[in-house]
Amino acid sequence: MLEDESLIPKHGGYRNLKSFQVSQLVYDITVRFCERYIDKFSRTNDQMVQAARSGVQNIAEGSQASATSKKTELKLTQVARASLEELKLDYEDYLRQKELTTLKPDDLILMRFKKLKVDTIEKFRMWVQDEHGRSLKDSHGQTQTNTNLKEKEHVPVSDRPCLSSDCLAANGALSLLNLACYLLDQQVKRLAEDFTNEGGFTERLYRVRKNKRMKDKGY
Repeated sequence: MLEDESLIPKHGGYRNLKSFQVSQLVYDITVRFCERYIDKFSRTNDQMVQAARSGVQNIAEGSQASATSKKTELKLTQVARASLEELKLDYEDYLRQKELTTLKPDDLILMRFKKLKVDTIEKFRMWVQDEHGRSLKDSHGQTQTNTNLKEKEHVPVSDRPCLSSDCLAANGALSLLNLACYLLDQQVKRLAEDFTNEGGFTERLYRVRKNKRMKDKGY
């Protein structure tokens, strides 16, 4: 007996996608970042918010479109990825133009950020607040322990200026954007493989009609 294949498969489960969840958090962070640190009348403000929104909306739209067009889902997911890459450049430009510190991935501050697994705007706000307070203390000549080394080493940080809240927020947003972009890269790769192996709606329609004819004939 031939196995039934649904013409319209399950689709639209974008809220369960980690890429959507992280992108949505980035959008919320970006809206607040722009409200606080970017001139509301500047083009940059609008561009950053729109790029963040585009990332979220295109993931959702692509997921909905997957029912009848895998090609559209793949295209919109790539658009989401491109939008978030644009947003990354905006945050990087902000740090560079303001002459603020761009933290390296293995910096203790970002290591603590990743360990917290920030998934809400409130957790993000608390992280910025805590790190700003820690930075104030460190900038006055205290030391911090580098737990990334095989042997614990006390690293003097008095030569690094206090990190402002906008500097920390931008670096935190960049860390989340790197994660979102990685997840979308993996998503695009999987969608491309599925499309190559299974085809799209046209191929599924052909299989469903063929299976129905075979069943009608008693196969």
